[in-house]
Amino acid sequence: MVCVHAHKIPYARQGVSVTTSDRIVLITGTSSGIGLAAAVAAARAGLRVVATMRDTGRSGPLTKAAEAAGVADRVEIAELDVTDAGSVAACLADVLARHGRLDAVVNNAGAGRVGTVEQDGLAPVREVMEVNFFGVVEVTRAALPHLRASGGRVVTVTSVGGVVGQPFNEAYCAAKFAVEGFMESLAPVAATVGVTVTVVEPGAVASEFVASQGIDLPALLAAAGPYAPALDAYAARTRTAFDQAQSAEGAAASIVTALTAERPPFRVQTSDRARAFVGAKLADLDGAAVQGITAGWVA
Repeated sequence: MVCVHAHKIPYARQGVSVTTSDRIVLITGTSSGIGLAAAVAAARAGLRVVATMRDTGRSGPLTKAAEAAGVADRVEIAELDVTDAGSVAACLADVLARHGRLDAVVNNAGAGRVGTVEQDGLAPVREVMEVNFFGVVEVTRAALPHLRASGGRVVTVTSVGGVVGQPFNEAYCAAKFAVEGFMESLAPVAATVGVTVTVVEPGAVASEFVASQGIDLPALLAAAGPYAPALDAYAARTRTAFDQAQSAEGAAASIVTALTAERPPFRVQTSDRARAFVGAKLADLDGAAVQGITAGWVA
């Protein structure tokens, strides 16, 4: 049995209070990992979830998890490709047609990349930016008129890699830095029309996102040329980091807090390790502290 609490959340534009159970939240990238866990956790908190993914044929794990949690009736699966403006528009139109409102968007869909630009060229950088940055911008842009109407929220899953640049994650961190800058700039503007903006910054998370990157380390090392020793050292350090990774469910809890708290902060880290890592950067005026940390990863 799932206990659903009907919290009342203020809606600035409408001047009314709406129970949590009436709120509609759209979450991108829910076929696995943090997105899947967030969809289930949000439904358990009483929200009605439109769980989107590029390929709805991969919805089996989410459906099973929602059924196991007793919230299948609060989770709807919908197709959405964040890199396709037509897909974004069609999905939002369908949500509005069926529910008449949209109260929150969680930008979670993302793509990773391990490599360095001299060896990789620009194509992989553009691909990662398309999903992790432009996809977020497009979904947010399209959702804002509806979020203004409801006094809603934009919650975006970035990363500690959106604050701290990390070796061999140039494309990924560049995209996440861009998202953080976009959302930090948008937040005060959106607030003037009643929309709250929050970024959620996970550290290492044990999820299928990592496995789905299909990294062939021997092949990467063979192609790394003069960067092979540094890449080998980075890979060894990263394996250790993910041995201590947070669960996807733990990260999802921070997303649900951002969706349901009366006044969520702009920036939220999902674990003590993430808070310590991000804190080192935010207090690092000359960059020496971060360089001191990350240089050790490739030595």
